[in-house]
Amino acid sequence: MAGTALLRKEAGSIGARSQARSYERHWTPVHLDVVVDEIEDALARAVQAGAVVEQDVRTDRWGKIALLADPFGHGLCLIQFLNRGYDEIAGPPPPGGEVDAEGVGRG
Repeated sequence: MAGTALLRKEAGSIGARSQARSYERHWTPVHLDVVVDEIEDALARAVQAGAVVEQDVRTDRWGKIALLADPFGHGLCLIQFLNRGYDEIAGPPPPGGEVDAEGVGRG
């Protein structure tokens, strides 16, 4: 399920960990999420190619994510989905489930 996704996220909308988005250092109006099959391997290759790790791999219920900067300082994320991909994050909640601040179902 490797690929690249470009998502529109307005400044002030709810971002990761229920924080309002601000377009400072890492989160810019154009931000790439590179979806990979094996995040540890992809992270090693990115670092070897000159990327800088800004936040090491962390695991959430939807998958794994690592925050990087390319050699020019642009932020990007490596993502390895463990379940339903972006639907796990932004899709409708499962029947009878609760929804958190990100609109993610908890059920």
